[in-house]
Amino acid sequence: MSESGVTTKGQTTLPKAVRQALGLSPGDRLRYVILDDGQVRLMRTVPVAGLAGMLRREGQEPLSLQDMDSAVAEGARGE
Repeated sequence: MSESGVTTKGQTTLPKAVRQALGLSPGDRLRYVILDDGQVRLMRTVPVAGLAGMLRREGQEPLSLQDMDSAVAEGARGE
């Protein structure tokens, strides 16, 4: 188990094992989630720009807005 101290300014250094487990690099941002039982979850945030191309598939042509609208309409009709 890793642990670290807290300075008078409320700062701490994340142990190397924690940085590695979260895949952190200098400049990354963290999110703290406080659970009902008082535990805290620490998560690396992902910038929106990092999501670009996430759904891209090799060899698949991009759809036009008209194609997307048609697909949504077909799905709503149950086709």
